[in-house]
Amino acid sequence: MARQRKQFLLRIPHDLYDIYETWAGDEFRSVNAQMEAVLVDAARRAGRLRRQRPGSSRADGAKQ
Repeated sequence: MARQRKQFLLRIPHDLYDIYETWAGDEFRSVNAQMEAVLVDAARRAGRLRRQRPGSSRADGAKQ
């Protein structure tokens, strides 16, 4: 089953978007996927998000 995602509008400066666009291309990702990867990494480093366990449907690994 596919993960459900919250959609929202994000406004960022053009130069920052350009940085993410280049970075995403370097890692063969879309800009959206690159931003999500960076946000997930930041949340993990801050101790706000645990690593996902195999078979878990939630990004934080918690039971629903």
